[in-house]
Amino acid sequence: MGRVMAMSEERFEELVAAAFAAIPEELVALLDNVALFIEDEPPLDEPELLGLYEGVPQTERGFSYAGNLPDRILIFRNPILRICETVEDVVDEVEITVAHEIAHHFGIDDARLHQLGYA
Repeated sequence: MGRVMAMSEERFEELVAAAFAAIPEELVALLDNVALFIEDEPPLDEPELLGLYEGVPQTERGFSYAGNLPDRILIFRNPILRICETVEDVVDEVEITVAHEIAHHFGIDDARLHQLGYA
């Protein structure tokens, strides 16, 4: 699968936590029924995927949305480490990926994220 930049799981988790903490407080307060996870690898059919949002975006939730399991935001450690050469690259990519997946929770699609520089 190629080389993976050396970084401990703990350090990567710290970077994800810092990226989440950098999200504006006003947006974090609006997150609803969502959990953030870190996994080593994405699904086998998408080996280059850096992050994934699984759930029902807030813009698609209707009156029947109740009692659902939390939406999931997945950040994939190894693909990020494979495309980065420095710790600074990892910091930047993690920040972009976390913001990108949170945006999906709010119903912002890839086309709009690309316009905003997050795709």
